[in-house]
Amino acid sequence: MERTVPRTGGEEIHLFMRTYYSLLRSSGTFQIETLVETHIAMESSLHIGAADLRPDVSALIYSALRLPEAIRYVSQVVLAQTEKSFVEAGYQDVAAWERVTAPGRRRRKHYDGDRTLAIYIVSRSDIDDLIPTLTAYQLEWNKLNLLLQNGAAREFLQQRAGDAPLTEEETHSLADLLKMSAHDLRRLELIWRPRFLETLRQIARERKDIGIRMISGSLSDYRRATAAWWEQLSQVAEQAGLDPEQCPIYFVSSNTHSIVNLLTGFAQRYEENLVDYVKAYNPDELLDEYEDIQRTSYKSMENFLYYVLGKYLGDGKSQALQQLRHDERSAGILRVSNPHGFDIEAQVIQPGRLRPEWLDSRLTADLDTSLLAESDALILNIDYPLGVAAYEILSRITERCHRIQGVYIMGKAATLNARIGDVMLPNVVHDEHSQNTYLFGNCFTAADVRPYMARGSVLDNQKAVTCLGTFLQNPGYMSIFYREGYSDIEMEAGPYLSAVYEAFRPRRHPENEIVNLYAVPFDVGFLHYASDTPMKTGHNLGAGSLNYLGVEPTYATAIAILRRIFKQELARLRVVRNVALQPQV
Repeated sequence: MERTVPRTGGEEIHLFMRTYYSLLRSSGTFQIETLVETHIAMESSLHIGAADLRPDVSALIYSALRLPEAIRYVSQVVLAQTEKSFVEAGYQDVAAWERVTAPGRRRRKHYDGDRTLAIYIVSRSDIDDLIPTLTAYQLEWNKLNLLLQNGAAREFLQQRAGDAPLTEEETHSLADLLKMSAHDLRRLELIWRPRFLETLRQIARERKDIGIRMISGSLSDYRRATAAWWEQLSQVAEQAGLDPEQCPIYFVSSNTHSIVNLLTGFAQRYEENLVDYVKAYNPDELLDEYEDIQRTSYKSMENFLYYVLGKYLGDGKSQALQQLRHDERSAGILRVSNPHGFDIEAQVIQPGRLRPEWLDSRLTADLDTSLLAESDALILNIDYPLGVAAYEILSRITERCHRIQGVYIMGKAATLNARIGDVMLPNVVHDEHSQNTYLFGNCFTAADVRPYMARGSVLDNQKAVTCLGTFLQNPGYMSIFYREGYSDIEMEAGPYLSAVYEAFRPRRHPENEIVNLYAVPFDVGFLHYASDTPMKTGHNLGAGSLNYLGVEPTYATAIAILRRIFKQELARLRVVRNVALQPQV
């Protein structure tokens, strides 16, 4: 079979990667400034203005959302896989440091309150994500630092008391001084509020000069961290009387909210409180959306309530959170976190204990789910990991769990031919990690998702490419893939398929081959919803506020996954029942 895959267009990207991996081999600290030249030369599609003296606000926002707020003060970032590694390197009390988070990346991070940030990494993909993100952040910070040395800019910051929102006149005046549009300045004000002016004052006072230290980074270190994660999950499950290594397992990679929201129905039971909250506080200007839903029939009130619930709980509604956790436990949903390692939460769900009256009605339409009460299976839902971590985690699960029934992956992707919010279902994946091209039978079709999408398109039979990192793409790189029909760019499908290969073949996954996975003895399904359109300048999650726009494709794909699991489990239970009813000879 003739095989055409990209062979050119990424040399600048690989030069950048070789540079930071060579620096990371040092036992000491290296400065991010060392990477700026090769970062600019890469011409990343997420940092198209890197070489420009004017700020690239989209790149700054994208990177800022993937780093904790404490990055403003940080001058050293330390990377390791486990708490033990940090301790052995001299960071004795790292677990006691302040736990900090970033809106756009779920990754365990601790801040010492001064100048050091400790980050737990799961795989080399974390490095390929973190290093370009830190480089872009520092580069854009220092552009603003230079512009804020202007006398008029310094005077503005000195005379402007407090941190109240800028007036329209102030916005235009400051935007001119910072060589950006008023729209871009408002976007910065939005993500840095309520300390927007305080942040600008800090940028004006000091250039950013971040140092990176890698404590450990061998393949064995990553595997030990993954083994510790699984051991923690198994122990918590055992304490609840469950044995995931012996039960039928449906593996899901999604997020920590969509699957649970659909199964508990908590948002619907809490509807009155959530609507009152929207009317009183109008978060993300959702009141207009609520009123529009009242006037129309094609939008989903359930999806709206699920989104509002996240905002509501985020505002410190502890009583509601306690009730939600109680309801989850009563419906057989167990949450498992890892207190000593990387931050990938898991949920162990018992279909046999789900409460039918709580299920989202879209899950059970045309299905008789009464037989689920006899299920001994488990749904293992993990907070989707980044890149190669997907391989490490699924490999560990398939190694320890003997009865895998299905692997279902939901995630974000960039699209070269669709729009933000569209859903893409690939059956061909080219993996940049292994250089394999995987062919497989995606168990989902457009018909499984389309009924739950009021807007947007669902495109099946697509070709996806698993890239090395979000910043590690440029127009030349993408155009070569696009010419070969690849239009779905994401980070996990290839590693997951490498693990799937090893789950039923007697050897490690190959490299640089066409790999046929049509003989996989369990369900395999991938659903990607478009969060970025990199061929259109600035159209990415950092360039705008996707927020509520992402709710519909998230829940459309989550519904498709749960309906597929229910159908598969009901079919398995019918077989089990029929076997049990047959007379013994």
